[in-house]
Amino acid sequence: MPGVVNAVTMRGKPLTLTGNDVQVGQSAPDCTLIANDLSEFKLSSLKGKKVIISAVPSLDTPVCDTQTRRFNQEATGLGSDIVVLTVSMDLPFAQKRWCGAAGMTRVQTLSDHREGAFGKAYGILVSGLRLLARAVFVVDAKGILQHKQIVEEITTEPNYEKALQAVRNL
Repeated sequence: MPGVVNAVTMRGKPLTLTGNDVQVGQSAPDCTLIANDLSEFKLSSLKGKKVIISAVPSLDTPVCDTQTRRFNQEATGLGSDIVVLTVSMDLPFAQKRWCGAAGMTRVQTLSDHREGAFGKAYGILVSGLRLLARAVFVVDAKGILQHKQIVEEITTEPNYEKALQAVRNL
């Protein structure tokens, strides 16, 4: 898979992303992730729903915590036809613990720890660190990618308003 050098930074240090360079207007790639109960979860199972996919390096960091809490809060006003996912390389056990402690009710956390399949499919696997870059994707009910933001500096928050506007426009 091709790597994109200097695609993002972490505290100013350039990082290389690996995987496919997905584009808005394309079919959103399918892949299998791991749910908190260790069951397999296919992204394609959400066809027919509008989906916000929030990718974070680790829920155990302040910015990732803030990002996931913000999308959980926003999800309460978005309607039942919208699914909000947070994907990270954290183990499902850690995600489950974090969700319980944080009181998450609308965001579903999924782990990409097994194969990095999501990171590779969406082009956000950080080479050498085995982390996901911070990103937000919006997928419509037909499975078409409608919004993509790969945050240039991993330690900063995404543009929530653009992602939320993209899903409201669907």
